This record gives sequence, C-alpha cells and structure tokens, in this order.
Amino acid sequence: MRAHFGGSSRESLRASRAMLDAAVKGATPEMASLLCSQLFSCAQVLAGSIALRRAITDPSRDAAAKVALVTDLFGKSLDAKALEIITNIASLRWSSSADLVPVIEQLAIEAQGSAANIAGELDRVEDEFFAVSQAISSSFDLRKALTTSGADEAKTSLVVELLGTTNTESTVKLVSHLVTNLRGRSIEAAFEDYFFALAARRNRLIAHVEVAIALTDAQRERLETSLAAQVGQPVRVNVEVDPSVVGGVSVKFGDEIIDGTISTRLASAGRGLVGAQK
Repeated sequence: MRAHFGGSSRESLRASRAMLDAAVKGATPEMASLLCSQLFSCAQVLAGSIALRRAITDPSRDAAAKVALVTDLFGKSLDAKALEIITNIASLRWSSSADLVPVIEQLAIEAQGSAANIAGELDRVEDEFFAVSQAISSSFDLRKALTTSGADEAKTSLVVELLGTTNTESTVKLVSHLVTNLRGRSIEAAFEDYFFALAARRNRLIAHVEVAIALTDAQRERLETSLAAQVGQPVRVNVEVDPSVVGGVSVKFGDEIIDGTISTRLASAGRGLVGAQK
C-alpha cells in the first residue's frame, strides 16, 4: 500500500506480487475476482488476530511450521491459487507483523484490478472509484453513514443501492469492502490505499516501448498481442520514438526490460571484445 515497508517486507511485497502475476495469468474475470475475495477474506482473519500475525511473521520460527499453520487455517476455505499465495507469503520474511495485512489487502485489490482489466474495464473502474471517493468526501451525511462503527451489513447495502445500477461490479465490490474494513484509517486514507493498489496493477500492465522509427498500426497491434500473450491479460503499450536505439525494439515491462535494440547488442558485443583483449 502507501505504507513505507522495511527492507524485508518490501522484498516480500515484491515477491508476493510476482506470485499474483502468475495466479492471474490467463485467468477469466471471474477467476481473478474470486482470488480477490479469498485474499480479502484472509486479510480479515489476520487483521483480527495479533497473535496469528506474529506467529506467521516471527523470524525465529521455522518456515515450514508457518506454512503448516496457514495451511491448517485456510486450507479448506481457499482454492489452490489463493492457498499457494498465502502459504508462500507465510514462508517469507517480514520487517513487522503489522505489514502482513496491508500487503495481502494490496494483492486482493490488484487481483480485482486484473479482473477489471481482463474484462476491459480497468479505466472505467479507476474513474468510478475516484468519483465515489469525491462524492463521499463532499457529503457529510454519506460519509457519516459509511464510517459509523459496525453496521457492516447496512453499509454494504447502502453501497449496492447507490452504485449497483450505474457502476461496474468491480467498483461496487471494492467500495463495499473498503467501507467495512477501515481498520482505524479515515475513509479518505483507505481510498488513497486502494487508489495506490489499483495504480500499481495498472503500471504492471503497461509496456514502455522504445523504437527507432514510429510503429505502424499493424506493428503496434502485433506487439500488443505478443505482450498480452506473455502476461496472460491485456497490456497497454506506450511507444517512444528514439533514433539512438538504431534498430529493433526495447520494451520495459513492469520491472523487466526486454531489450532487442541493435545499439544494445553492439554495446554488449563491444564490451565482450574489450574483455577478450585484456
């Protein structure tokens, strides 16, 4: 989320997001949305038990024992993909037990973001989510109704009543979960956390492409198709024309760089030649 995690937790978040990438690759919107629901459920269970969070994040405890604990706890309620993510999370190292729930919540939001992306609705969901946040902030009565402690069923019903006929299922689902799981946050802070997670998923699905000359529509379409096949869901391609790349194409995709430019290959060959002459 927006929290600044310590070194171990930061690395564990990175590893967890890679697990999520694998879980949603090739998934249908329904499969990704189910993964979201199951991860949200895990986060709720862990949020309600300090002892459990500490047991899972205790660095002195054997990783296998922590995995067994999580399997006993969630094995009957999660499908294979969700259980694999949660058991892998249990085997990772954490800077603080307080980091566990925010990380799982981020994965859940990103999973729903993937569901929306696969359905071609991620742009719409982000727009709707922003509009809802603004409406709540500008209405004292609505804000009060959605931030009153307890009354979760009433808050969920209100969200469905207000949003259900005009917004996507993803927006209704995320807002419903947000208002019933503030966990001490202001509703504005919770919306910022959700915005952050949706943006993180969006950035994961954008390919920054550098080419020597502009791509034709057909070339761009082939590239998008190829990258989408690699990721298992739709990808947005941003193209930058840079004559210095000489030829080929350089693709920065998430945290990965796929560089096939002539300039890079020449530079690599030059480094190899220099090394051979020493």
